[in-house]
Amino acid sequence: MINKLKTTVFATIVFSLMIVLPMPASAHHTETHFEDTTKHKIVYQLNKADTDYIDHILFSAGEMLRKYGDDIHIVIAAFGPGLHLLGKQPGRLIKPFHQQRVQSLASYGVEFHACGNTMTSLKWEKKDLLDEATVVRIGVDDVMKLQEQGYTYISW
Repeated sequence: MINKLKTTVFATIVFSLMIVLPMPASAHHTETHFEDTTKHKIVYQLNKADTDYIDHILFSAGEMLRKYGDDIHIVIAAFGPGLHLLGKQPGRLIKPFHQQRVQSLASYGVEFHACGNTMTSLKWEKKDLLDEATVVRIGVDDVMKLQEQGYTYISW
């Protein structure tokens, strides 16, 4: 939590300086990267709407969070049938208890990424998802990029 607070304060200072200080005409800015001081990073693939499967992934994420606290960053990447976990009105059997766990885990910093391609196939929009969901264009691409950033990939 302290690391996240430090990052937020740093980002605020940098953003403030960008407004105040002129940027050279030759400079261009495409993406900002801050040093991630979190020691552990993990991404769970969630691609099934099976109750036991979802229960295992959410339980595992909670256990990792309990063990590592602020020293872990967890992403749960939902695509295919797994995306229904993040739907306000899921088209598959999703237990309300599981969606409550999504909300609880998110309050502790766990990110839930929703595949935009799957959303398109379901004719869903951002408004159809739980507030805790972050839409990514392509779920599998998101998993690949997270792995490239050092995230450990977990698949059940």
